[in-house]
Amino acid sequence: MKDRIQEFLVRENKTSSQFAEEIGVQPSSISHIVSGRNRPSLDFVLKMLSKYDSIRSEWLLFGQGSMYRELEMPGLFDNNLKSDSPKIQTEKSNPGIPIEEAGKQVDHLVSGEQRVASFGDSDRIDRIIVFYLDSTFSEYRPK
Repeated sequence: MKDRIQEFLVRENKTSSQFAEEIGVQPSSISHIVSGRNRPSLDFVLKMLSKYDSIRSEWLLFGQGSMYRELEMPGLFDNNLKSDSPKIQTEKSNPGIPIEEAGKQVDHLVSGEQRVASFGDSDRIDRIIVFYLDSTFSEYRPK
């Protein structure tokens, strides 16, 4: 398990001190685990999985499967989105901004209007949304 914890730290670009602070353990316990002196306790594993809910427990405990959970996204034509769902994190510096406001912030990024095909006025691009693995997104709207 120590190798997987080291892999996690490298992949997340975290120092053992940052990691220890984030999950609420002593920095020395991280160094003891990474060096192989101690094995992670159940409390340690639970704190890690609680803090990083994108980490798969099967991977951390047994080395099975991939490190991260698959992101479940609704289908293109799903209409069952809840209106009381939590606010979407847009930019890292502006967490919790409702999606309605996100377009206003990135309008300045889009220059000009482009068409996919010239089938008529109804075929204009309304917006382009790019989703990132860190749960942020960018939305681009033509002016």
